[in-house]
Amino acid sequence: MPAPIKISKDAILDAALELVRAGGPEALNARALAKALGCSTQPIFRVFASMEALRRAVLERAHVLYRRQVEAASGPGSPYPPYKARGMAYIAFAGEEPQLFRLLFMRGRAGETDSPENGDWPKDTALAGAETGLAGAEAELFHLEMWAAVHGIAVMRATGYLDLDEPTVSRMLTDVYLGTKQRWEEIK
Repeated sequence: MPAPIKISKDAILDAALELVRAGGPEALNARALAKALGCSTQPIFRVFASMEALRRAVLERAHVLYRRQVEAASGPGSPYPPYKARGMAYIAFAGEEPQLFRLLFMRGRAGETDSPENGDWPKDTALAGAETGLAGAEAELFHLEMWAAVHGIAVMRATGYLDLDEPTVSRMLTDVYLGTKQRWEEIK
């Protein structure tokens, strides 16, 4: 009997990410992944107990890539304030990695409680509060209002509906931010 083929977890995840990048989240299945790796499905299921476990790991790996991009774009040297830089990076990720964006931010999420991207919300809300002077529920609502605009622009980029250039996106986010902030100042 031939020795079992050993394929590393990283090799499986790399191939799985490439399948998603090329064909979207729906392209990820055991047979397509085995074909991409040049093996049967057995080595995949020696590493991952199920397709659900594999999908979860791919989701986490995609989020790591997204988070790296956001952190790099909002770090020192960014031309934007930190809160805006994170929104700009979200939109840029949607344009550069549309299928990974779909996987992370355009999937059905009803009932999800442990998504890797859930950790981003408190940080973004805190940044919104720090920049606006809002706190608690007000900062959270402000961030939700901004996120709706940012996400809408990002979806348009990811789906190819609109391909806005960076200066236009920047102006749009500034307009939404200033208008929303002014409304909050008026009701205080």
